[in-house]
Amino acid sequence: MQRLINDIKQEVSKVIIAQDEMIEGLLIALICQGHILVEGVPGLAKTSTIKALSTAIDLDFKRVQFTPDLLPSDIIGAQIYDPSTNSFQIKKGPIFTNLLLADEINRSPSKVQSALLEAMQEQQVTIGDNSFSVGSPFMVMATQNPLEQEGVYKLPEAQLDRFMFKILIYHNKYDDELEIMRRMANQTTKEINTIAISIIDELESIKLKLQNIHIDLEIEKYILAIIRATREENINITYGASPRASIDLYKASKAKALMQGKKFVSPADVVSMAYPVLRHRIGLSYQAQAQKIKADDILKEIIKSIPIP
Repeated sequence: MQRLINDIKQEVSKVIIAQDEMIEGLLIALICQGHILVEGVPGLAKTSTIKALSTAIDLDFKRVQFTPDLLPSDIIGAQIYDPSTNSFQIKKGPIFTNLLLADEINRSPSKVQSALLEAMQEQQVTIGDNSFSVGSPFMVMATQNPLEQEGVYKLPEAQLDRFMFKILIYHNKYDDELEIMRRMANQTTKEINTIAISIIDELESIKLKLQNIHIDLEIEKYILAIIRATREENINITYGASPRASIDLYKASKAKALMQGKKFVSPADVVSMAYPVLRHRIGLSYQAQAQKIKADDILKEIIKSIPIP
């Protein structure tokens, strides 16, 4: 398992430099059949990362650029009338893939964003009277730009809750950006090789290994204590995490342990996964926003207040 993960990371690193959290988040989400929301300014290799991952593990990849005039049918597909047969034919949209990049998802209104909900939760879409499976594995990586506030739409809480992780990415360190500049300007980026395995079969094997990762009762209680603490009365929080968050934190903690080659979940695994799992699932009050308090700041205080098992 560790060798496979290291091989994948090594191939992706031929193109992507120092975005380890995003790469690890993608791999954990893929293992756990989750989806990932990535927030960061333009130019931080969000698109390149998932494209490099799809090449490394030989999965189908499609990209949708979300714009204000995008329609739900542009994503899921539509019924097209065929005059030669006097009947309607189904034209499937780009959602029928393994890895879907929803680029700048907050640039489209909620009716378009919600077109992803059924596929993200049920791995199927409905076109007309027919339902179709989007295939397996299936993962959505959505990106949003935190800088521009004009022409963007806030993602509905119901949709945010469908994302297993929200990953925040920032500008690279000096040496990393120097290497990126050299590679791209001189076009010296190496070609990514496809790892010679059946990744779909391998994922099934990994899921079985994931089930065998031990998680102690006290760790389970620790996870619930963190989740339930977000729902307690807090001047900085308007609403807390849903039950889906506890499920995702449970699965992510086990996947984190598995990727590190461990056979059990430790409190450190839970804490490291708590931030990406919960930061988009708690509502910040007006007072918190006015004081520029971030979700991670609140989560840090909550985690500090709960005894480590």
